[in-house]
Amino acid sequence: MAEQQQKLRTIPEIDLGDISRYRGELMGLAMVFIMFFHIGLPRYDTFFGLMRLGNIGVDIFLFLSGIGLWFSWMKMPSMKHFFSRRYLRIYPAWLIVSCLYYIPRFHGGDALAWIDLAGDILINWDFWLNGELTFWYVPATMMLYIFAPAYMELIKRHPAYRWLPILMILWCVAVQWVAPINDAVGHLEIFWSRVPIFFIGINMGEMVRQGRRMDGMSIWLILLVFLAGLTLSLYLEQVKHGQFPLFIERLVYIPLTISAILLLNFLIRRTANRLKQCFRFLGTVSLEIYLIHVQFVLLYLPKHWGYWSKFVVMAIISIPLAWLLSKAADWISAQLSKCLPK
Repeated sequence: MAEQQQKLRTIPEIDLGDISRYRGELMGLAMVFIMFFHIGLPRYDTFFGLMRLGNIGVDIFLFLSGIGLWFSWMKMPSMKHFFSRRYLRIYPAWLIVSCLYYIPRFHGGDALAWIDLAGDILINWDFWLNGELTFWYVPATMMLYIFAPAYMELIKRHPAYRWLPILMILWCVAVQWVAPINDAVGHLEIFWSRVPIFFIGINMGEMVRQGRRMDGMSIWLILLVFLAGLTLSLYLEQVKHGQFPLFIERLVYIPLTISAILLLNFLIRRTANRLKQCFRFLGTVSLEIYLIHVQFVLLYLPKHWGYWSKFVVMAIISIPLAWLLSKAADWISAQLSKCLPK
């Protein structure tokens, strides 16, 4: 009897493997958070801070992407396989959308104008040159993919280099306040401040792959970190919005993102299968939703509509379009993969 009571009082261990197990659902939730973020609200609205916090969806994506890259690299540590698989997943959808977005807005001009159009379509180079944020996540992700294999090999051979994200955080501080660095690359703050969470995701990949477990009592630490990060972020956005460098909050997002994912796994595990399937589907087309929902849907909705009306209509239109885009991109990927040398 005493042993049974002891078992009831024991808090279950936290399975880090759930991060991979529910990756699709987590990506679907992250996309919902981003859609919340992109619908504007007046500064004085009581929901403003919470709406702004939807920005954490980007950090969730990058963290999960880092873990996914580690899984892929451990399965087949081939540069050719890595880059072909990664870019065939992301580039065709990007190419379709960039053509649909940039070509209708092009009005001709000299040779430099044509070069600029080609650069925007191929790699969105106005993001890198001028900090143009229309589709910034895609070129940022493709850039991170370039450095990921070298980093993964480095930490495999020399695990001490898993501490490099701390140096990346120091770089964010330098970008903000060291004048020559700020002048050169300060327009890319939104990229630099997201680099650490991506590589932290890679760092955690092996623990997730092995299904490592945390002591059940860790839940109180996770809750403490989550509440501290959530409270601080809400305060910064609701009370201090516009009065602090944005990279400060994005560094707060790092512990908030990891703790939120662990807590979301707890909820997802107890969610009905039908609802999990819905979020998993959103996760499979999350890239396409990201590319479509603002520039091709939200901007065309009536300005006088309320927040939730815009969200519902935007979701209803964006999701089917994203599915069609994913099918078109899959077809292009299949054709391109046939052309690649075996």
